[in-house]
Amino acid sequence: MNTPASLPGAPGCYLFRGKDGELLYVGKAKDLKKRVSSYFQKRDHDGKTRRLVSLIADIDYIVTANEVEALILENSLIKTHQPRFNIDLKDAKQYAFIHLTGDEFPRICIARRMTEKGSYFGPFTSAAERAHVLSVVKKTFRLRSCRKMPKRGCLRASLGTCSAPCKGRIGPEDYGVLVRQASLVLKGNTPEIIRTLKEEMEERSRAHDYERALLLRDQVQALTHLSERQDIARKKDTDEDIINYLMHEGRVYLMLFNIHAGTLINKKEFIFDEGEEFLEEFLVQYYSGYTPPGELILPVEVGPDLQEFLSVRRGKKVTVTVPRIGAKHRLLSLVRTNIEIAHFGDRIRLEELMEKLGLDDLPRVIECFDISHLAGTEVVGSMVQFRDGRPDKRNYRRFRIKTIEGIDDPAAIGEVVTRRYRRLKQEGVEFPDLVMVDGGRTQLHAAVSSIKNLELSIPVIALAKREEQIFVAGSAHPLPVAKHEKASLYLQEIRDEAHRFAITYHRLLRKKKAIP
Repeated sequence: MNTPASLPGAPGCYLFRGKDGELLYVGKAKDLKKRVSSYFQKRDHDGKTRRLVSLIADIDYIVTANEVEALILENSLIKTHQPRFNIDLKDAKQYAFIHLTGDEFPRICIARRMTEKGSYFGPFTSAAERAHVLSVVKKTFRLRSCRKMPKRGCLRASLGTCSAPCKGRIGPEDYGVLVRQASLVLKGNTPEIIRTLKEEMEERSRAHDYERALLLRDQVQALTHLSERQDIARKKDTDEDIINYLMHEGRVYLMLFNIHAGTLINKKEFIFDEGEEFLEEFLVQYYSGYTPPGELILPVEVGPDLQEFLSVRRGKKVTVTVPRIGAKHRLLSLVRTNIEIAHFGDRIRLEELMEKLGLDDLPRVIECFDISHLAGTEVVGSMVQFRDGRPDKRNYRRFRIKTIEGIDDPAAIGEVVTRRYRRLKQEGVEFPDLVMVDGGRTQLHAAVSSIKNLELSIPVIALAKREEQIFVAGSAHPLPVAKHEKASLYLQEIRDEAHRFAITYHRLLRKKKAIP
């Protein structure tokens, strides 16, 4: 068995193996001896690395001429052996493609997996842009979109937006020409196909085939508009990839934006275990399968060896930028915001709400009460429950007010709050972390009094309409929370749901009363 001390102080790849010879991990190093020794000398490794070290039974290595070669070799070994402690790069989301099927008369459609024969174009991260391109191409080249060709034709055939191979209006050869033209457009060669169509349009006009010339003119106009739309935001000559990440509980949440000529064309998410030099490992694996862009925007610095590796992969220089201010820094922040929203959005607003309200614990379970009536008749109450930032409709409750007559919202709030928590107390059920009522100080006082009378201790707040002011017990003034802040917006969402639920119940009772 090789030991760390027996390894050369040269660049190369190291391979950790288990007792049965299983390849556990492949890494690269500028100095093999120093890098491998660090695994056994450090005591502050993350959990994944500690587990790896405990399983190492043998160390193998391959010396390379430089660190760039080590990067290339590292990726080759990882792809070949797929060691379990290296990052498993699986794209967290799948985006749709436009698919031209492999049928005799290919149909154009949307596909999320490339499992069938034919040609795929994309993927598209924007559903709206994908739908626009699909619509233009389908109508311009009059391609069929039906799953099975009907025997009698369809509405598109009647409207002339399909070439109708089902009715024998076009043969496989002529239909194939349309498919090839559509493929050129979907590949981005729109100017080339526009030029070809214009030439054919002029020939048809000279031959007095005006019906065909008119059809070609319409195609040219549609494709010209599509081309202009595609070129609107293309102000940069260099493609960019923007990468940012968040780490949480031993996991890395990484997001990558592909920017083509100034336009976001793709977004990818990856989730994997945290480890030492995980970003560099990710970059090597990812860009060994994809051509690196002209510029890579990152939140932290990477070594010159990695920059050289990216340039070798691209065939020309790749610029790596770590912006601190300006537009590129804002793009990095945007990527981070997307990660927060996608994976931590609910927790972030719960944490902000806890801070703004001065709570000791995270308000994971919030119950909100609202009252609804029509001029004092059919007074009803509603209660909605939000758990971990989301509505938990299984625990919604509605109440018919029993002890109050006429218009007295505070008293009605007091009744439903009392009924709700007296029952939970009798059943021994866990209480919410926060109680909220729709209204101002008087509604707040009614709810607090009801909870105190039950000898319970639950934080209570009130949210008043118009200015969306938040009131708490013991303070004559609302909390200094702006209505556009995350905490306030979350409370507004809960309050609006309670209001909707109350009105729905009130309308139901009125409807039942109206039916004899």
